[in-house]
Amino acid sequence: MAEKIRIKDIAKRAGVSVGTVDRVLHKRPNVSKSALERVEKALKEMDYQPNMYASALAHNKSYTFYCLIPKHASEAYWDEIEMGAMKAVERRRDFYIDLEIMYYSRLNPQSFVDTYQKCLKKNPDGVILVPTTLERTRLFTDELHERNIPFVLLDSYMPSLQPLAFFGQDSIQSGHFAARMLMLLARNERSIMLMKQTIDGKMASRQQENREVGFRNYMAKHFPEVDILDVNLPLDEERKRYDGILEKFFTAHPEVHHCLAVNSKAHIVGEFLLKTKRHDVQIMGYDIVHKNAECLRAGSISFLIAQHAYQQGFFSIDTLFRAIVLKKKVEQTNYMPIDLLTKENIDFYLRSWDL
Repeated sequence: MAEKIRIKDIAKRAGVSVGTVDRVLHKRPNVSKSALERVEKALKEMDYQPNMYASALAHNKSYTFYCLIPKHASEAYWDEIEMGAMKAVERRRDFYIDLEIMYYSRLNPQSFVDTYQKCLKKNPDGVILVPTTLERTRLFTDELHERNIPFVLLDSYMPSLQPLAFFGQDSIQSGHFAARMLMLLARNERSIMLMKQTIDGKMASRQQENREVGFRNYMAKHFPEVDILDVNLPLDEERKRYDGILEKFFTAHPEVHHCLAVNSKAHIVGEFLLKTKRHDVQIMGYDIVHKNAECLRAGSISFLIAQHAYQQGFFSIDTLFRAIVLKKKVEQTNYMPIDLLTKENIDFYLRSWDL
């Protein structure tokens, strides 16, 4: 076995001292060209694979990763990201890895700028980032590249930023999937409600924009006769006013019996339907946040599309660990499964499985 090869075995084969082999393995100076060639030849012939774990432990270096995510309420989608990331840190505790989570407000563009500037001042070893707009995020990632700090993107894939890795769903394909599943129930409907939330008329994330694009593309191709009726519940609006917006919509459109929410807030509509006893309307939404799960069990939400938030958090930390600490190559694009949950199978969904 390669891991059982000892330094003195390599030295004997190469005809050099143990100290010379040690200097070659750790890329230290003061090795002659001929000795270097003999050691490298021996390593190749013996198929030597260094024990990266042992090497990393021997260095006894500490690492601090920073995670920049939107501010959120408890039991939200982002909670699962945090839980997964902290689990990965716990799993690698022998390597002196620490995690700092920093929050910014999606309602305030300057908040993101202030937060990433604070992050840069702390000289992170690696960063996990939920991006805002491409232009604003690029200001941050350009600086990370300049300082040679690897970063992982979550939620929205922006390949032009050249991240170390991305974890999340293929949002366009997810929108296609949502449309197809919804229309299995709504095949004979003439109108579908599309619920979204915006800030100053714009979607809060690229991910939600792409879901809508995927949904509309599928509908235009397969169900062009169906009207898609937008309902916007602005993120900067008072929550108590949402009921008024929804009441106005459903009163004006009694023919609407199906809705898609392109974000994790399907429960806003689900709770309204339960409260107003509108049992003839079904919703499809995203993410297994607690309130969504309650509406799914109560019947006002028919389907939830899960995107493995816990695993995204876990794998983000693990990817930084493997790339920075173990010096291993990692995959850049990592699309998560698109899982469809109903009240019949949600209790069997393993949100955090043993990673």
